[in-house]
Amino acid sequence: MRARHLSTFFIFVFGALGGLLFGFDTGIISGASSLIESNFHLNIEQTGFITSSVLIGSSIGALSIGSLSDRFGRKRLLLLSSILFLIGSGLSMVSVGFISMITARIILGFAVGSASALTPAYLAELADAPHRGSLGTMFQLMITLGILLAYVSNLGFLSHNLLGIRDWRWMLGSALIPAALLFIGSLILPESPRYLVEKGQIDEARDVLHDLRRNTDEDPDKELSDIQDVANQPKGGLRELFTFARPAVVVAVGLMFLQQLVGINSVIYFLPQVFIKGFGFAEGNAIWISVGIGIVNFVCTLLAYKIMDKFNRRTILLFGSIVMTVAIVILSALNFTLSVQAAAIPTMILIAFYIFGFAVSWGPICWLMIGEIFPLNVRGVGNSIGSAANWIGNFIVSQFFLVLLSMFHNNVGGPFAVFGFFSIVSIFFVIYMVPETRGKTLEEIEMEMRRKDATKQETTVNSAK
Repeated sequence: MRARHLSTFFIFVFGALGGLLFGFDTGIISGASSLIESNFHLNIEQTGFITSSVLIGSSIGALSIGSLSDRFGRKRLLLLSSILFLIGSGLSMVSVGFISMITARIILGFAVGSASALTPAYLAELADAPHRGSLGTMFQLMITLGILLAYVSNLGFLSHNLLGIRDWRWMLGSALIPAALLFIGSLILPESPRYLVEKGQIDEARDVLHDLRRNTDEDPDKELSDIQDVANQPKGGLRELFTFARPAVVVAVGLMFLQQLVGINSVIYFLPQVFIKGFGFAEGNAIWISVGIGIVNFVCTLLAYKIMDKFNRRTILLFGSIVMTVAIVILSALNFTLSVQAAAIPTMILIAFYIFGFAVSWGPICWLMIGEIFPLNVRGVGNSIGSAANWIGNFIVSQFFLVLLSMFHNNVGGPFAVFGFFSIVSIFFVIYMVPETRGKTLEEIEMEMRRKDATKQETTVNSAK
């Protein structure tokens, strides 16, 4: 059995490497885009499309991978994603113009989107219930580490044309290293025990569970029995997504849209431009601010990893929404009332507070919950829908941020006022829509959903009599 003798730490770290590549490949372009623009003599629209083309590929990859993972398994599709990461990173490094770069970035997008849909479900299905929060948070932790490493790569290779190869090519090519690690890891990682049960491979599922739970207090045989009970439930196929699992679809799409509409990726992608255009900072200083924010993002996500199993998901989400709302509203007000010079330092501090609020809550929990709330037989498709919603929201925010900034004459208070509105919406969404999942097995979450649906149907029938 391939899972045998592999440490649980190894399994979860390598399983979450898709998140690192997700962060790296979305973050690396922030430092490379201006160099590519100059090298290829591109206009602003073409440079913007190089940045956003990966989001187009990600949306398509996220939507298409779910049904395939339900059919062929999480492990095989992670392996396919790693191959796409290798191809996309290699092609982007050797691209010779706009068309070849767009092609490479769209292939990378397929890989990023696939990983974003696959990895949360894979980690959730491997983790035991008491530790699923922290282990599931590893995906977001890897994303933030990937973004930070991308910033470091940008700084490290900037103006260093090693072996006569342009600096931006080294920046983009450095993604080949984590892509190769994911490829190697995917060859030896275990398949999800839930998927194995779904396909009738009970003995293999038992072996994987015993290996995963050998250092925990959980009973793998009881867990296997619970998984079998759920797997034996009558199946409605994709129809389940629009019947009893419809609340899960609403929660997943709502969480993922709001995760983007509060503006996080405008900060990740455009922070240097915010301080260059909005406050007149030198380019080098603006990039260093990005590195600082990247460190805050990573450290706060590490904090989330530590606390995720100690507090309810809803409590953490509400805390994050309130912190983000307060930080953004104050930031927006200051930029409309103070001079540019006076607002610069407070803006920097408030963005750090905003990142803190996001990184300990909405950053990790949204990815964690879409891996938890869907029924077993449509979990892959459900994760695809949630992940695609995230990428569509990402694309909207990325495309319109600079437009909003220009509309408000480079006053960052304008775009952040819009983000503040969605932060307020996120508070009410958590209160009224988001279920609590901490401490429950995936099977308990599914059975609870089935019972609620059965009760609802019974009530409907009785009221119709």
